[in-house]
Amino acid sequence: MPPAHPFDDDKLKEECGIFGVIGVTDAANFVALGLHALQHRGQEAGGIVSHHPDHGFNNARRFGYVRDNFTSQKLMETLPGPLAIGHVRYSTAGSKGQTQIRDVQPFFGEFSMGGAAIAHNGNITNADALRRELIERGSIFQSSSDSECIIHLMARSLQRNIPERMEDALRRVEGAFSVVAMTRTKLIGVRDPLGVRPLVLGKLGDGWALSSETCALDIIGAEYVREIDPGEMVVITAEHGVESIRPFRPQKSRFCIFEHVYFSRPDSIIGDRSVYETRRQIGVELARETPIEADLVCPVPDSGTPAAIGYAHESGIPYGMGIIRNQYMGRTFIEPTEQIRNMGVRLKLNVNRALIKGKRVVLVDDSVVRGTTSRKIKEMILDAGAAEVHFRIASPPTAWPCFYGVDTPQREKLLAATMSEDEMREHLGVDSLKFISLDGLYRAVGEASGRDPKSPQYCDACFSGEYPVEPSDMLEKGFQMKAAE
Repeated sequence: MPPAHPFDDDKLKEECGIFGVIGVTDAANFVALGLHALQHRGQEAGGIVSHHPDHGFNNARRFGYVRDNFTSQKLMETLPGPLAIGHVRYSTAGSKGQTQIRDVQPFFGEFSMGGAAIAHNGNITNADALRRELIERGSIFQSSSDSECIIHLMARSLQRNIPERMEDALRRVEGAFSVVAMTRTKLIGVRDPLGVRPLVLGKLGDGWALSSETCALDIIGAEYVREIDPGEMVVITAEHGVESIRPFRPQKSRFCIFEHVYFSRPDSIIGDRSVYETRRQIGVELARETPIEADLVCPVPDSGTPAAIGYAHESGIPYGMGIIRNQYMGRTFIEPTEQIRNMGVRLKLNVNRALIKGKRVVLVDDSVVRGTTSRKIKEMILDAGAAEVHFRIASPPTAWPCFYGVDTPQREKLLAATMSEDEMREHLGVDSLKFISLDGLYRAVGEASGRDPKSPQYCDACFSGEYPVEPSDMLEKGFQMKAAE
């Protein structure tokens, strides 16, 4: 599937969203609703596996949006039962841009003690080495996804039951993983020891739900109970509820800080903090760190909006919707010839000329990755008659790729990896360009004294180049880590 418009590849993409439900009639319907709420985390494909005591396991995997596939009554009737899990994805690991249906999760396997399905958010950084070892020992892989390694490791485990086999398998895995899995009677959730990727628990009547974000619990009317802790495994049954197991050696949490900046929906809650409020506070910090004389603060919709509101409030500069988003864009509906491709941003965003003309405009966006969209938006603002254009970015410069489940370009394609802030300003052709500092970002997410350089509270490798888990597969391919200071 092509990007939603020709410049959508100028944003970092979260790999996927996962969701699971147990103890309700027609669990797959609840999973479809949950995946719809998590669609922002993966728009390429989705899948659901369900289990019914009389009909066994059933699954459906489809390309495209949840709303275009899992709203069909005919399809949903093929997924009966009180237990189901689901997954929406982008292709980060695997055949990027050329996904086969066999790469679409959840993955399913039959074991000696019964079947199990697994959905994974994150990236396994030693997947290549594991895959080689498993193939040498006779495993036959069906997909190009790193997540399939978990199923094969479970199959080779000598443990007595599936949760124990999963523990066994995940101890061999390096990197970042939040996993939702199911057997015939159990819903299982696991987070890696650093808790890089999110996973939350909800209560749904007599049943339970696991989700990447709280906003998906809201859509099904589930009550948010708590986050699954880093390094925790929960095994949920209809009879006994939630059992908590700690299979890994305890480590200091390193949750992905970019979840606060961009990936999560603003109506979600992370670590008992509203994502919207955190983003508004990022704007406040940005205004304190990078003041400017201007007439209008304008968000780049939609992800820049909360930070722009915070910036305007703190700076006293009026806030205005200087750029309007076409809500019905979807994928480019015309064959993308060069002429149409050049219109790409205009198909999605349009300038509010009456508001912009003659003004000194502060544009607030969440990030600058390659810079292609930023340049197009700047041209549109100037074409509309703006006197000055000042960019304020609600994250530090993205200078390093992520290997933990986020689709980032190679390092040389990241603007901040090859240019200084001044060079970036010149490249974008704006009057000023300023990013929030890493300390400012940490203050905005609730760390009053900023980032602890000796023991950072979050994973911020895309900004700092400090990777909490060594990306062994990438090092083998020649990736150069940041030199120790």
